[in-house]
Amino acid sequence: MADNRATVLKGGTVLLHDEDDRVKPRTVDVLIQGSVIVKIECNIESVDAEIIDCSDSIISPGFVDTHHHVYQTQFKGVHADQTLAEFAAHGTSGNFIAKYFSPSDVFWGQLSGCMEMVDGGTTTVVDYAHVNPSLEYNYAAISATEASGIRSIFCHFAMATVSNWETFSVDFEILRDHTATLEKLLAGEPYAQGRVNIGFAYDGWAWMPKQYLTWLKSQLDALSVRLITAHHWWRDCEGARPTTLEVLHEHGMLDKRWLIAHANNMPPSDAALIKANGAHVASTPSTELQLSMGFPIIAYRKDLGITDICSLGVDCQSFTCAYLPGEARMALQSARAARGEPWLQKGKVMRDVGYLVEESFNLATILGARAAKMEDKVGSIAVGKFADLVIFKKSSPGMVCASIQNPVAAIMLHSSPADVEAVMIGGIFRKRDGKLLPVRLEGHGQKVAGRDELSWAEVASAVVRSKLAFESRTRDVNMEQETKKAEFVYYGPNAQDILTSG
Repeated sequence: MADNRATVLKGGTVLLHDEDDRVKPRTVDVLIQGSVIVKIECNIESVDAEIIDCSDSIISPGFVDTHHHVYQTQFKGVHADQTLAEFAAHGTSGNFIAKYFSPSDVFWGQLSGCMEMVDGGTTTVVDYAHVNPSLEYNYAAISATEASGIRSIFCHFAMATVSNWETFSVDFEILRDHTATLEKLLAGEPYAQGRVNIGFAYDGWAWMPKQYLTWLKSQLDALSVRLITAHHWWRDCEGARPTTLEVLHEHGMLDKRWLIAHANNMPPSDAALIKANGAHVASTPSTELQLSMGFPIIAYRKDLGITDICSLGVDCQSFTCAYLPGEARMALQSARAARGEPWLQKGKVMRDVGYLVEESFNLATILGARAAKMEDKVGSIAVGKFADLVIFKKSSPGMVCASIQNPVAAIMLHSSPADVEAVMIGGIFRKRDGKLLPVRLEGHGQKVAGRDELSWAEVASAVVRSKLAFESRTRDVNMEQETKKAEFVYYGPNAQDILTSG
């Protein structure tokens, strides 16, 4: 049955991209029919549509978050002063989750994480889903994602198990279980009428034995996986061995399906491989800066020539808020600081800022859509694309005056989630009048919650209960030992020679 819902957003300042990705604010109307935009012009007349006065509004494309571990809400506040290894040890992925974090915990963390993103205007997310102990965990996370209303590429993460900590031996056979899970998840598509799709995430490419690498490539090709993502670490493979990207290229695996997360301190040769193969980069400024991973790649390496294939992610809302313009702001200002610092050391100051506000806006919108392989559907406001839109209030305390002078700067430099008046995903309001709307639950979500609809207040209460129960279950866990294991995973057997307190 055709979706005949129609809405006209009347007289707003609409942020439109031209063919060169320049943002052109225009005062126009936007007609939405069902889930898509069907007309953008002045004085649209439609007697059968809901007319919404947007004369005091900026209408932005929905933001596209290209790297996020969504379910981690219960860990908010835990990681404030932790290292990367400590973060990994305190219940964020892998075996620790399998032992102490239930599918229901994942559901509540995922639902609240998705709703936090929607509250700030993120309408599409590439979810690097660590929730991998069993198929049930994946279904819990997917059910929560569906309920939230967000658009998602849910990337099932395959974690090879460490079978011997003394020699750092890895059981790669478990990858067969993960690919079987991936096949079942793909068979379940479409989720939420196509709003949630399945991708694949894995980090062991560079040290995987060749026979497993070749086999995994054949599996991913046979399953027609549309998006593959991996972390790129600063010490990739202890220096002497090939980098992840070199290994992927050598085996003919690196192509336009790939989305590489972080890439701090990436050598020029790796940047060239990403560019040549049509892959993309997802930078997450807040966590990269907090975890001393180096300046975000978009902040200090314009010389690599990959600015146009970069995008932004929040990474972990357990570290920072899930407001993507905040990450764009962090990227922009750290880029300006990194560019100016060498000259300050020489007693000179810059004549220009070098990086423009419009560039940071594009990282969160159109470039994010390209990185997520969804440019034809989201990332800009255009006829034929999904009606994934964020409506900001021009006269809010944060945006007043700036919204008149420069609407893009008003969002990038002056806004917060409190300025987001409404969020629409696929033509459906998920936030309106400044408040998140109740979510509808089906399947697994109904079983967990015991009902078919929840307000934000009810979700918040449930995720707090989950957090307290998790803390009770892990009260006697030896976290020092868990941290040493995590250090081993990230830095290898010579971790103690690498780590420093200096």
